[in-house]
Amino acid sequence: MKSKFFFPSIALGLVLFMGVYFLLNPSYQKSIEAKYYFEIGEYEEAYKYANEAFSMDVYNRMASTIMAQSKTSLKYVAYIKEAKQYLLEINEIASHETISKAERAKIKLMSEIMLDSYVKLAPSIITDTKLVQEAKKYHDDFKILLEKVTQ
Repeated sequence: MKSKFFFPSIALGLVLFMGVYFLLNPSYQKSIEAKYYFEIGEYEEAYKYANEAFSMDVYNRMASTIMAQSKTSLKYVAYIKEAKQYLLEINEIASHETISKAERAKIKLMSEIMLDSYVKLAPSIITDTKLVQEAKKYHDDFKILLEKVTQ
């Protein structure tokens, strides 16, 4: 009868000990903060906290994962920001009555840059699908734009 309660109580004690360790360890506290910022879409903050946590404990897999995922998400954010900036410039050029050869070449170059940059993006399973879809939309827009400019 004693062994019936002995092993489950040992297991429960170990789980409680691991939980307390996880919550009180500064590296894991930073990891939890990083996870929070990652989930709300603040990828720079998430990367910062995950990097701090990882520098405290290189065996902290949670910090390592969040750091890698934040870095991937930041690449998507940068791609989208650059796409928006290029589209503003292209819209400014398109507002002219005539488009010169130099302006066509500029649009072509911007489109090629965005198409090449998209190839370098590599989403993972936990990359925000909205980011991936928005980047794909811009990629498709630049692909169509490139086809129109090169005709």
